[in-house]
Amino acid sequence: MNYNATFSKILDKLMFHYKKTIGIVAFLISTSLAVSQDRVSPLRISSNGRFFQTTEGKPFFWLGDTGWLLFVKCSREDAIHYLETRKRQGFNVVQVMVLHDMNNTKNVYGDYALTNENVSKPVVTPGSSFEDSIAYDYWDHVDFIVDEAAKRGIFMALVPVWGSNVKGGKVTAPEAEVYATFLASRYKNKRNIIWLNGGDVRGTEGLEVWKVIGASLKKNDPNHLVTYHPRGRTSSSDWFHKEAWLDFNMFQSGHKNYAQDTVSTETYHYGEDNWKYVNVDYQLKPAKPTMDGEPSYENIPHGLHDSLQPRWNDADLRRYAYWSVFAGGAGFTYGENATMQFNNKGDWTANYGVTMNWKEALKSPGAEQMIFLKKLLLSKSYFDRVPAQDLVINNGKKYERVAATRGKDFAMFYVYNGRDFQLRTEKLGFGLIDVYWFNPRTGTTRAMYKARRSDLKSFNPPGKKQDGNDWVLIIERSNTRMK
Repeated sequence: MNYNATFSKILDKLMFHYKKTIGIVAFLISTSLAVSQDRVSPLRISSNGRFFQTTEGKPFFWLGDTGWLLFVKCSREDAIHYLETRKRQGFNVVQVMVLHDMNNTKNVYGDYALTNENVSKPVVTPGSSFEDSIAYDYWDHVDFIVDEAAKRGIFMALVPVWGSNVKGGKVTAPEAEVYATFLASRYKNKRNIIWLNGGDVRGTEGLEVWKVIGASLKKNDPNHLVTYHPRGRTSSSDWFHKEAWLDFNMFQSGHKNYAQDTVSTETYHYGEDNWKYVNVDYQLKPAKPTMDGEPSYENIPHGLHDSLQPRWNDADLRRYAYWSVFAGGAGFTYGENATMQFNNKGDWTANYGVTMNWKEALKSPGAEQMIFLKKLLLSKSYFDRVPAQDLVINNGKKYERVAATRGKDFAMFYVYNGRDFQLRTEKLGFGLIDVYWFNPRTGTTRAMYKARRSDLKSFNPPGKKQDGNDWVLIIERSNTRMK
């Protein structure tokens, strides 16, 4: 017997079955990823230019979270824990930096994103198996998290490179074009991608680079939405509203209270009145959606840097959300101090007086309450909703403000401190009305009754007048006859 020939045949068969098995595994992995992406419907701008919608025309209310350091500080297991929690809480967008600090682009596995801190030279290795530490590189880890987000119906709003790097001169326009083209080519087939150009800087701080990145992303990836994440107390519209690559506006109302917003070199001094940014963007042509992409974070000190200052809480975040959305915002991004930096107790990188571990902070009250706004808006007709401050007789200033929005058959009014207020109900345009109070803290309704619009002009929210006793008055056209 020719043992060498026999052994050779056996080895050939083993190799055949091995390759077949590997092929099946690869097919199953690719199919799994395809299925995960199929769970997400790409986003578009609504026909009236005010809202987001899916390609099927369904309303999409942007409920975002700032998970800025997700790609560099989280392992695969931690990323899944984060995404699963945010899914349960109703979030459908995560804002994250692709490159945070170009002086150190290393992630939790020790993989670097770039060669020699050059954005035009991403470190990409052959293969992507997590079991192979050489094959599984920085960008494979980003891919993994993007796909895990897709499985949960979550969009990843990616900041290509944080603004401080561009402001500091570490990115040139030619390098930025190569890098943006790389990103667009790699992620253009991922349905759950949104591009956030910029990153906490004014558009004038690296203007040429931001224009190159925006144009390159849109040229090479025309099917994903693009905006610009600006510095605090500014809006993308300040520099880029008419740029062809900018699909919607984003402003950062920032982290200062009324008394702190006094910097003479800044244009706006809106303090906590984030609805004023919506008012400005809402008047621009062409119409584009706008939203607060970074208000004050829950559990962060007023003004950010002095840990002895009071901390923003869940009531503040609710106020920012309802004020901006009722003014005409197409969505809202929540943030929490420990979560946005994925802080672990003892981290030497801890910032802004952070006191909690991020896994503990994930369940902060504000994070659990944001879903109620999303559900409320999606329970009404969506694309006909407009600001309606003309219905309020006395809007009030600062915390006295009553924010108003309406659609064809409903109107809603948000009051932050439980004060009495009066409305011009005769301007509603429908006779019999159903009236009830919605609690933004619990998502429950109460005190439902029916009336004629002319009979009801003054409203008294439940409870006593105090900051944080916030309510939404909902008035709807009644479909039943009044006895």
